Amino acid sequence: MPSLPIRLAPVILTFAPLFRQRVWRHAQALLIGAILAPGQRTVTSCLRIVGLSRERHFVNYHRVLNRACWSGREASRLLLGLLIRRFAPQGPIVLGIDDTIERRRGKRIQAKGIYRDPVRSSHSHFVKASGLRWVSLMLLAPVSWAARSWALPFLTCLAPSERYRLKHRRRHKPVLDWARQMIFQAQRWLPNRELVVVGDSAFSALEWLQALVQRNITVVTRLRLDAALYEPAPFRPPGTNGRPRKRGKRLPTLRQVLAGKATRWQRLTVPGWYGEGDRVIQVCSRTAVWYHTGLPPVPIRWVLIRDPLRRFDPQALLCTDSS
Repeated sequence: MPSLPIRLAPVILTFAPLFRQRVWRHAQALLIGAILAPGQRTVTSCLRIVGLSRERHFVNYHRVLNRACWSGREASRLLLGLLIRRFAPQGPIVLGIDDTIERRRGKRIQAKGIYRDPVRSSHSHFVKASGLRWVSLMLLAPVSWAARSWALPFLTCLAPSERYRLKHRRRHKPVLDWARQMIFQAQRWLPNRELVVVGDSAFSALEWLQALVQRNITVVTRLRLDAALYEPAPFRPPGTNGRPRKRGKRLPTLRQVLAGKATRWQRLTVPGWYGEGDRVIQVCSRTAVWYHTGLPPVPIRWVLIRDPLRRFDPQALLCTDSS
């Protein structure tokens, strides 16, 4: 096994307290191999890259992942600490949340399900994919040697399918519940830092947003153009009888704002637009309360984005920090 460079040794040794001494020898080889191996980082490729392709007791390295006792959550905490110190030592911490499907087959892979393939599907074409659904929480930070921010995963959880949960007589936990629990865990690890969570339209749910707002976590995600927006609830004088109001006067939808001739647009230049250089866009932003019957109201700031040259469809974003 090759020796570690002096600059990498402190990073590798950070995870040593997680393992027993006997297990750490095998885990260290896998960790070094995962850093050096190109392509898929399987146990075989990790052993091959560190010169252990002819190891007779290779099963001991597999047991690090399927039998040895060590805390994956504690490893995520240590990894997050390394990432924070290197890429985000100060200021708000921007986290990305997303789910992905790992296509796996086999009789022993029981937690798999059938989901919509977000890559191959479109508005008019639906493609199904069978596999395991993983929910990943990532640190979004600028990297000095790259021209854009990178998503650095530090906590990943398996979200078993509903069929698997019913088969084992357990309550099914949706992806939003997994995501909320993961974000709250990250907040407990970083109690003195401000968190900003960025997600796609799958995380644009009122109950999920309300839970994060109560913990002072800012969320940025996409918003429907036909969402029901209202003014804040009017002031309630002391001693007023009856149930307090949750919303005020109904506001125009974003689709109506987009088509309105009186809408004032502000021009902005976005540098490095998906690797295509600078892009000039038009934005319009206001505050509102997003409310749906039977669900909690959420104060938001919405941002409507459009391209003057119509190279992409108008998009709407919401931010739960309505200040």
